[in-house]
This record gives sequence, C-alpha cells and structure tokens, in this order.
Amino acid sequence: MRLLLTSDTHLPARARALPETLMAAVDGADAVVHAGDWIDESTLDLFVARSRRLIGVYGNNDGPGLRRRLPEVAYAELEGVRFAVVHETGAAAGRERRCAARFPEVDVLVFGHSHIPWDTTTGKLRLLNPGSPTDRRRQPFCSFMTLTVAEGKVYDVTLHRLPPRR
Repeated sequence: MRLLLTSDTHLPARARALPETLMAAVDGADAVVHAGDWIDESTLDLFVARSRRLIGVYGNNDGPGLRRRLPEVAYAELEGVRFAVVHETGAAAGRERRCAARFPEVDVLVFGHSHIPWDTTTGKLRLLNPGSPTDRRRQPFCSFMTLTVAEGKVYDVTLHRLPPRR
C-alpha cells in the first residue's frame, strides 16, 4: 500500500494552489495522510475528492469549520502498521521520548507544525514529519513524503523535494 504524507498546506495564505507534483502523488496513493494546518475548507474538500482514503487532523491554524470536520488526533491501521496523526508534538528536544510515552501502541506517528522534515525512530516508534509543500520557512525546499506499508512493515520512506515556486 502506497501512502502520501503531507502537512501545513496553508492555502491560500502561503500559496494559491498546491504543487502539481503533490497532487499527482495524491492521485497515485492508496491513502493520504495530512497532519493539519489546511487553513481553508476547500483544501480539505480537494483532498477528499482526490484521495482514495484520507486520514487527516486539524492544526493550530485551522478554524471552527475544519475542527468540526477533523479530529485533533487520528488513528489508522494500514497493512498491519499502526499509525497516529497529530499536528503538534512540542519542541524538538525530547520529542521522541514524549511521543513514545503519549503513543505507546503506535508504530508510526505522522506530525506537522514545524515545516521541518523529520524521520527518526525511538524504540519501535517511527516519527515522520513531511514538511510543507507550500511554505518552506527556513528549510531549503518545500516537501512531502511517500512510503509503502506491507505485512506490518514500513518501506521506502522518501522525502520529495519540491522545486521553488515561480
């Protein structure tokens, strides 16, 4: 099963539209995981329309409409891999320890907020932040991630660097 991970799309505040590379990956994914800060409900509607399966949460910048439609934390088991999705995990220092304590029954935690790509493992918990496809902040590029899950394992985690917007 092929997954696409994204977060912090921030439309229309940070971009007028999502990158075509991201949307092509959405179309090719078996499931899409969005870790919050959509900003606009029409972005959620776009992902709902184009995703085979969408697992999403709201972020700190999401208003009442998105908060009514999305949970703060989402859980899913995909091909035997237990996922949790949340927008914020707090400061980078101590993140792995805090998240392992908060999500002891999870194999992979997908998070956002910082716009900083992250891929670490602590014990059995893997933490993934796909960055942002529209707002690189202090990063050299915008990004999203893809991965494959099969038979209870995660394979081929790839950070996709997006070209600068024109």
